[in-house]
Amino acid sequence: MSLPVAILAGGLATRLRPATETIPKALIEVAGKPFAVYQAELLARHGIGEVVWLVGYRADQVEAALGDGSRWAMRFEYVHDGPVLLGTGGAVRRALPRLGEAFFVMYGDSYLECDFSGIERAFRESGRSGLMTVYRNEGQFDTSNVEFVEGHIRRYDKLVRTPEMRHIDWGLGVMSAAAFARYPDGEPLDLARVYQDLLAAGDLAGYEVANRFYEIGSPEGLADTDAFLRRRD
Repeated sequence: MSLPVAILAGGLATRLRPATETIPKALIEVAGKPFAVYQAELLARHGIGEVVWLVGYRADQVEAALGDGSRWAMRFEYVHDGPVLLGTGGAVRRALPRLGEAFFVMYGDSYLECDFSGIERAFRESGRSGLMTVYRNEGQFDTSNVEFVEGHIRRYDKLVRTPEMRHIDWGLGVMSAAAFARYPDGEPLDLARVYQDLLAAGDLAGYEVANRFYEIGSPEGLADTDAFLRRRD
């Protein structure tokens, strides 16, 4: 049984307006279907049994469109951000009671084709509290933000870049609930800080993926992902 997946799908998606003024980003149509449907199909193919959607903006529409997950032979649950915006890490922290001792975490605007079972195995074998997937980006698809040397993450920073940063945080992680224990529930928290704190403590594993990522967080990314999914189908 594979680990559950937490999907961060609560953002306002301001870069995609006016399209997202009436619908959430997860339901933007890409290659003829709501993007979240493509994510569900991807996870189902990889044997994922449970998804916890971390929702905020227009959450009712996401729930109405996806339901309980049974059409993909999965179980969907929904955790709402609430009146205070908690950020990516805070949303995961709030959902811990639904996620169990360990889980994948990914973004609601990313399409990530990879070996989920292999990544889960690497996480368990590492003995670390967290794992970050990285891709040798060389500044191509976004600004590289990871120094990855001989299988190890040496530095990760979205704000302070170094010439040695040739990899990028690919957008899929594996976390233990223990990784969030030090942070108070109900307070804003960025997932990047969780990764950085784990790295500083020597408690973050790295896993290099071979495929580029696709995302719909910007008009350019949306067009790129739409073209990719149309070619693939």
